[in-house]
Amino acid sequence: MESSHITTVQLVLQRLKSLKPYSSSLTEMAVMEFKPTKIPLPRYRGIDKNRFLQEIYPLRKPAVLQDLDLGVCKSKWTLDYMSRKGGGREVKIHVSELPQLDFIKKNFLYRSLPFDVFVHRAAEDKHTDFFISEDEKYYLRSLGEDPRKDIADINKQFPELAADIKIPEFFEKDQFFSSVFRISSPGLQLWTHYDVMDNLLIQVTGRKRVVLYSPRDAAFLYLSGDKSEVLDVDNPDLSTYPLFSEARRYECTLEAGDVLFIPALWFHNTVAEEFGVGVNVFWKHLPPECYDKTDTYGNKDPTAALRAVQILDRALKTLDELPEEYRDFYARKMVLRIQSKSYSTNFE
Repeated sequence: MESSHITTVQLVLQRLKSLKPYSSSLTEMAVMEFKPTKIPLPRYRGIDKNRFLQEIYPLRKPAVLQDLDLGVCKSKWTLDYMSRKGGGREVKIHVSELPQLDFIKKNFLYRSLPFDVFVHRAAEDKHTDFFISEDEKYYLRSLGEDPRKDIADINKQFPELAADIKIPEFFEKDQFFSSVFRISSPGLQLWTHYDVMDNLLIQVTGRKRVVLYSPRDAAFLYLSGDKSEVLDVDNPDLSTYPLFSEARRYECTLEAGDVLFIPALWFHNTVAEEFGVGVNVFWKHLPPECYDKTDTYGNKDPTAALRAVQILDRALKTLDELPEEYRDFYARKMVLRIQSKSYSTNFE
């Protein structure tokens, strides 16, 4: 989530927006009431590895998987049990006065608490002990021992709890990247972002709403790196983000025991409708050499994409040598060339 890279076409589109204001039709759209069409995700039962790889994985679309064998975690992971198993080890957490976490503007603090204290506090609606206010929200995303070098792995950071969960084996062992343990206060909303690896979001306890957007709708999401600037996806400011209404909204609600397959590059935004515990499992579906070896979060763009962005930066700087009329014309030609050479017709 700390990546700061923007897609090639997005950079050119941003340059074009700076050259020509939005049309009056978009301004008119901005004052209209926002009523997005919600596209439900498909749900599958009785999925094993073979069915997943044959029926679901090739589609490159999100899907909810139900009734998988996840071990005893769903019944065992009560507050008291997790507190006892996790003990008093210190964990670094996000603390925010607002329920919508904004990673771009950093509207949260990083604080540390003993794990057993944190779990009980995160489950509360109001707090007698707090850092900012009695209504503050908490979010734990587990990290490696040294986050700069080590990936998150529930087997290493929370081995006592890891023994209770059975990770669906839908990928080869050498493809595994990380398993991220997550705990959210009720009502907590995480910013819209994409990851560069495929992942399974295992909702162990609680209920979570997930809103997703296709990679093909990136131009409507106002990207800053791997994140959308549109924080409130339910009531967006369309005067500031008029194109956002064009983004197709996929949505699902995960109950305890559900698993959501999120293909790489699909944008997602989550709301914990209840206190919830989950585990994200990421794996490398591209050859290992495609990924940045220094990436411990799984969100740095592939190395080839980074090189392309660097080349584009140099091209855009070269365009600055031209008068505005010529710069505008050749920037538009660049967009057309990128579309003709790189856009795929194999995806919606």
